[in-house]
Amino acid sequence: MAETLIRVTMVLYFIGTMLFLIYLLRRSDFLSKGALAVAGLGFVFHTFANLARTINLGHIPIMTFQEAMSFFAWTLVLVFLGVALKRGLYVLGAFLLPLAFLSLVSARIAPTGTAAFQPVFETVWVHVTLSMLGTVGFAVAFVAGIMYLMQDRMLKSKQFNTLYVKLPPLDFLDSLNQRSILLGFPFLTLGILTGSLSAHMSFGSYMSWNSEQVWALVTWVFYFAVLLGRVTVGWRAKKAAYLTIVGFAAVILTFVGVVLKNQGPVSL
Repeated sequence: MAETLIRVTMVLYFIGTMLFLIYLLRRSDFLSKGALAVAGLGFVFHTFANLARTINLGHIPIMTFQEAMSFFAWTLVLVFLGVALKRGLYVLGAFLLPLAFLSLVSARIAPTGTAAFQPVFETVWVHVTLSMLGTVGFAVAFVAGIMYLMQDRMLKSKQFNTLYVKLPPLDFLDSLNQRSILLGFPFLTLGILTGSLSAHMSFGSYMSWNSEQVWALVTWVFYFAVLLGRVTVGWRAKKAAYLTIVGFAAVILTFVGVVLKNQGPVSL
């Protein structure tokens, strides 16, 4: 049942993505509301799929790469729906929903993981959940950075087209970028700490220095430097936008390392 629900979810996310991309090029409120409704329906199916899998497995489905990516996509859509309904910022769907859809696609095409809970890893789901929540924050910062650079470029070239009208003001995008990092960074920090504690309980060492852990640590240092630069040095919004795009690329590389080397529990 969960498999069927996920397939329906993917179809709905794809349709919603197409509608939102068309909405970027047309002045139509009907398109945005229709796309939002489709995304919301997909989220409902996604939620039921997660519940069905939780009941089936007997634990939260977040231990394999596939499950973690599904959780990432679900949380990303949840954030989008919350922002869209509260602030009417439908244009975010043209950036966040494709990311959620691609996350589900990557989970589908990746080799199937076979790991389940082990006694010494009973709390690993806390580590993975926190890490994924941090990743969601960085994903939103990444999207805000892209929209900032697009808006900045159109302003400088005086291209006041339909896309320009739909994108939020630069100040808002800069604020969204910074707030998303401020939200994601503590989650990533807690995720790394709980992961180290789990490793110590299991293997007697806080760090095994595998490629995934090294990349996670590099990502943490990178985003810490970005936050420090913005708060103390006063890095401009444009520089921060570029840096968050680079930082999210490091996050993606971490996930690629996970799927290529591990088909067991996610270890970020």
